[in-house]
Amino acid sequence: MERKGQGNKGEEEGMGVSGGYEEIAAVDWRGRASNPEKHGGMRAASFVLGLQAFEIMGIAAVGNNLITYVINEMHFPLSKSANIVTNFIGTVFLLTLLGGFLSDSYLGSFWTMLIFGFVELSGFILLSVQAHLPQLKPPECNNMVENGDDCIEAKGFKAFIFYLALYLVALGSGCVKPNMIAHGADQFNRDNPKHSKTLSSYFNAAYFAFSMGELIALTLLVWVQTHSGMDVGFGVSAAAMAMGLICLVSGTLFYRNKPPQGTILTPIAQVFVAAILKRKQRFPPSPHMLHGSQNHVLDDSIATSKFKFLDKACIKIEDGNNLKENPWRLCTVEQVQQVKILLSVLPIFACTIVFNAILAQLQTFSVQQGSSMNTHLTENFHIPPASLQAIPYIILIFLVPLYDTFFVPFARKLTGNVSGISPLQRIGFGLFAATFSMVAAATMEEKRRNAAMNEGKIISIFWITPQFLIFGLSEMFTAVGLVEFFYKQSRKGMQAFLTAITYFSYSFGFYLSSILVSVVNKISSSSSSEGWLKDNDLNKDRLDLFYWMLAALSFINFLNYLFWAGWWYSYKPSSSVPHQSDVLGEEFLGSGFNSSKVVVDVHNSIP
Repeated sequence: MERKGQGNKGEEEGMGVSGGYEEIAAVDWRGRASNPEKHGGMRAASFVLGLQAFEIMGIAAVGNNLITYVINEMHFPLSKSANIVTNFIGTVFLLTLLGGFLSDSYLGSFWTMLIFGFVELSGFILLSVQAHLPQLKPPECNNMVENGDDCIEAKGFKAFIFYLALYLVALGSGCVKPNMIAHGADQFNRDNPKHSKTLSSYFNAAYFAFSMGELIALTLLVWVQTHSGMDVGFGVSAAAMAMGLICLVSGTLFYRNKPPQGTILTPIAQVFVAAILKRKQRFPPSPHMLHGSQNHVLDDSIATSKFKFLDKACIKIEDGNNLKENPWRLCTVEQVQQVKILLSVLPIFACTIVFNAILAQLQTFSVQQGSSMNTHLTENFHIPPASLQAIPYIILIFLVPLYDTFFVPFARKLTGNVSGISPLQRIGFGLFAATFSMVAAATMEEKRRNAAMNEGKIISIFWITPQFLIFGLSEMFTAVGLVEFFYKQSRKGMQAFLTAITYFSYSFGFYLSSILVSVVNKISSSSSSEGWLKDNDLNKDRLDLFYWMLAALSFINFLNYLFWAGWWYSYKPSSSVPHQSDVLGEEFLGSGFNSSKVVVDVHNSIP
């Protein structure tokens, strides 16, 4: 498509240059060029925010109380029930990559959300139907009795219906999640300075919508499940998802849509194959002689950048025959830069795995910690330990608007960055704060254990609220910063896929948590009679020592992050255009990267 001239409205919706590559032309719902006065902006993004709030509301209510349904009504054993829940959650996050791939390659964000939103809705409906009809469940029994023969485990067709419904929800949610963020962010043109400021606010608004959905799920919807039955609870989740889809469809006339660009995996594979086949070739004397460089005004950074071996995929072989080389032997500069971005962001992604392992503790051991404390507010009212997970979201629904309204404008004046602080600064602060969440958890567990063991007292559950509050603040910085960072680094046609990678970190974090528990138990058992986490009685376990270990691991991870953040900025060439570098978040280390380099093209920002 033709690039519009500068200075007119067409540039906003044409193929602008942002970060050194041509942005995909946005279209309206009929496939025509979108109009910046009618399409996009926060108005269009608000419909996507509605879907995000309702979708997380529905699936969080199912996920947080699923183990109750699996044990009490499907009569699966405890160990099998726990595996069902963790496998379900892990599958949701793993399938985000499929959703990102299908969106960028074939369907586009809108149609991916619409199709798989209905898949998720059908799963909720099937769960509700099964929970309501006795014919689709095992016979009722008292699963608290010691004789396990009294309860018949769901098998055959009944188990099939349950797994079908559950994994329809997983498939739908996994494919919808990355596209909600990507499609909402697509409503803002990064070449437009006004839109670049609003884009940062959108990421904060997206996290606010997520927090609201989680809060309602952990309070109102779980209460409905407990007092009205799981069939009604699953039905409410279905209704929430239906409302989300209505929000999505209602914004159809206002969206600016990024058309899919064909498979994103083949061009990536071609770069590696071509680089390997041409590994013995010598680089040309000038980077301008590389294939595809004619379409990009390059500085000398491409000749000195990291992953230099991939540049050999762009070397044209001059044999005098003037034959066109196969795309598996010759790639463009744009293709190579796309692969370099994927490789360069992986260390940043890896540094958030420990962060999500800490999140797993707050959803498991911290809840068990609360069960060993005094949960009563009055004689007749007590706080369910699982509801402690709602504490961060109660705080965040107030904190996020304050952050966007007051902190961002203030920080913007100091840093000149449109986001107030860059996404990598935001991630770094969040990772640092997560350490203190575990310090608070270890300190409170030591206090709780000493009071129980030495004084025979049961302290109030409110003593463990600081670890939830600190982690909630940490998550606001890390989670939002990570999504913003990955989206802004995405090249042409990779927005949803790179956004999906951020969700992948959750899966690795939960897997790491399981590994850490097993390893700690094995090592601590070899040096003493019992492991730190061997017993179901926290008074006998040493959960406080496990928390201290996680605090140390979190701080080491933060130092590791600083190294890779510095590496990333030394890898990215700077830009001579202030607002461009602000949009890309290249202010993290200040003078820590070379800002004096002469840049040939002001729009060039090739990694």
